[in-house]
Amino acid sequence: MTIQQVAYILITGALFMGLVAYVSYRMTRGKVDSADDYFLAGRGLTGLFIAGSLLLTNLSAEQLIGLNGQSFAGNMSAMAWEVTAGIAAIIMALFLLPRFLGIGISTIPEFLSQRYDEDVRRLTVLLFLFGYMCVTIPSMLYSGGLAVLQLFDVPELLGVSFEQALWMVIWFIGIIGAIYAIFGGLRAVAVSDTLNGIGLIIIGFLVPTLGFIALGDGNLVDGMKTIATSNPEKLNAIGSSNDSVPFLSIFTGMIFANLFYWALNQYVIQRALGAKNLAEGQKGVLFTGYLKLLVPIFMLLPGIIAFHLYGSNVDKADLAYPSLIADLLPMWLMGFFLAVLLGAVFSSFNSLLNSIATLFVLDIYKPKFKPNASDKDLIRVSKWFGTLVALISFFVAPNLMYAPDGLWDLIRRFTGFFNIPILVIVLIGMLVKRVPPIAAKIVIVFHVITYYFLVWGTQQWFGFDLGINFIHIYGILFVIETSIMLLFAKIRPMMTVNPIRIELGRVKPWRHAISTSILLIASMIFVYFVFSPIGLAYADGIVSGWFFPATIGLFAVTAGLVFVSYRFWLPRYETYLNNLGTTEETEEEASGS
Repeated sequence: MTIQQVAYILITGALFMGLVAYVSYRMTRGKVDSADDYFLAGRGLTGLFIAGSLLLTNLSAEQLIGLNGQSFAGNMSAMAWEVTAGIAAIIMALFLLPRFLGIGISTIPEFLSQRYDEDVRRLTVLLFLFGYMCVTIPSMLYSGGLAVLQLFDVPELLGVSFEQALWMVIWFIGIIGAIYAIFGGLRAVAVSDTLNGIGLIIIGFLVPTLGFIALGDGNLVDGMKTIATSNPEKLNAIGSSNDSVPFLSIFTGMIFANLFYWALNQYVIQRALGAKNLAEGQKGVLFTGYLKLLVPIFMLLPGIIAFHLYGSNVDKADLAYPSLIADLLPMWLMGFFLAVLLGAVFSSFNSLLNSIATLFVLDIYKPKFKPNASDKDLIRVSKWFGTLVALISFFVAPNLMYAPDGLWDLIRRFTGFFNIPILVIVLIGMLVKRVPPIAAKIVIVFHVITYYFLVWGTQQWFGFDLGINFIHIYGILFVIETSIMLLFAKIRPMMTVNPIRIELGRVKPWRHAISTSILLIASMIFVYFVFSPIGLAYADGIVSGWFFPATIGLFAVTAGLVFVSYRFWLPRYETYLNNLGTTEETEEEASGS
């Protein structure tokens, strides 16, 4: 690139980022005076902002490069992480969110304090803080910085070493992201995420479109036919045991991992907890499930296109997407792409920073050290703590370059230390009223130790590998830990149920929530039809003879279920929500009598 081209990319990228910052500032100015304003956007977020922020918080530069790299080297099986998130979104929207909003909690540990005790709350906060501070935040910055370096060759542009360029990019990304999170609060994060999300979707569709045109020598349709008829096995999402995501793992550990991420992971669901009401929260969460169905198009298909364009000419799979961008994206869009890429990194980083500050202030500082702290004190302490965490992460993140290969896989494995135990104690705590606090504490300690030994310990201590995919281990431990909780409910039940009051005024549902959920499940199944041996992965043509009958059958069943949902299920669901508060109060009175 010439100096003029570099200058153009930087200037146009800065203009778009400046526009996002200006709009975010205008929409949030003077709206962070109270703790609710700062941590939960005044509990006034609408469905559009919730969906936009949820999507961009989830998507990162690492996924953009990593998932396309996986499809380049293998097939579409990795899309399971994205497409099946809709199941968790439905459970969150229909069953968990009404309770969370009705109780009026700000964090998941706050609910655990009400359901169990303060010790369970602190243990959970420690799990969150440990995971976020030690791995999640630094790895987010590192992978984002690495993506920028790979796509724009920053060392060559600036005439510095790789290490120096990485430090510079990480600090640049971190400082801008921290400004949003520390000074703007959740509302600024949500607004900027939504604007950046629009840009990400535009770029996401543009790149595979340009790829198809290049693959078809100028003809879009010919390019599509090429990937459907040449090496169609690359389009297969039904993973075998040798693929990155075995298909059966969707029904063992993945469903639980996704449920934790989309329903209980603080830095993700904080947007839903800030919803204006249940109807807006349900719209935002469910619409996110639909947006996740688009992810394979711009995070996996470009890798398949790169395979057909470059073949073995790409040395590393993770270089497939950067190569595609460098060759296909016109220069006048490179600045916009840089802004969108950085926006995705900013989103994940500032969301994590905002949430870790929220957890510290509302679940440790206020209840433990200053119960009568004013909103002004809470915001001030949050900003100081967020600044401290940001500075620590700025120094830790660049050093991840010395970590072993497979950082993406390592991050997912590391998440297993806290996702399953928190999921178990929340779900069982909701469903079984007599489970005592000691059961939750034992499950947390048991999980951390057992998970370590099943994933790493046997190899490190005894020299052998169990050979069980860590996603399957999620499911195994979920079953064991659920059994532990139920056993304690039987042999050592709580004598007095902790009172949890539901504010029924905040749990009026969206009328179309159930029908939208049915359509979402049908859409997920259809996406798997498309990327399967009966669809585009069919070896003897574009699709097999079973594709259209299966699609018509799916449509017919879906139409019938939607009709039934309005006629029978919606009234029952509304009755269920109206009885939430009554059920809680009745059980409380019964336990005290």
